[in-house]
Amino acid sequence: MSLRINDEAPNFTAQTTQGEINFHDWIGDSWAVLFSHPKDFTPVCTTELGYVAGIEDEFAARNTKAIGLSIDPIDDHQRWADDIEETQGHRVKFPVIGDTNLEVAKLYNMFAVDETGTAGERTAVTNATVRTVFIIGPDKNVKLMMTYPMTTGRNFNEILRVIDSMQLTARHKVATPANWENGDDVIIVPAVTDDEAKEKYPHGWKTLKPYLRVVKQPD
Repeated sequence: MSLRINDEAPNFTAQTTQGEINFHDWIGDSWAVLFSHPKDFTPVCTTELGYVAGIEDEFAARNTKAIGLSIDPIDDHQRWADDIEETQGHRVKFPVIGDTNLEVAKLYNMFAVDETGTAGERTAVTNATVRTVFIIGPDKNVKLMMTYPMTTGRNFNEILRVIDSMQLTARHKVATPANWENGDDVIIVPAVTDDEAKEKYPHGWKTLKPYLRVVKQPD
């Protein structure tokens, strides 16, 4: 069965660089970003893990935890962390899952369930589909999925922007328009009537179409 937006994120127990975790328990009341990697000691992934290590405070400010996954053993992850710190200037302190038997990758539809082999038998190319970002809410449901090619580094500033949008729209009955940045005007969702909007936005809004009402971002 394929994984879709708003499905419950599959739970699992796995070994990580910070010991064994139960994924749902580890998330707790936070948001979570799970981002996967096809192999340790790969160049693009090295820059990605280093960048996330450098912006952990940005995730923390959004009540969000980061967790990595790679199709290699924990010992390799630990050695790779040294390379990441040396080349990127930041030590990876968040957990990284050692998915040597492909179990988590299969749970999250990054491999077909009948995929065979283990970490030692595989290369980055055979694991190319393990390049997905999942954002998971405190309700343990999948909020976003983005899959990247191996040659394109992920834009984690965009991931922070999406988290800002989702957290804002979870608090208020609004949506964010194309290229929205935190602080920009937002859209009143169609489910909110004009009468309801008058109570919530007494200073008014701009109506471009009956279904497109733009208002200052609420606090």
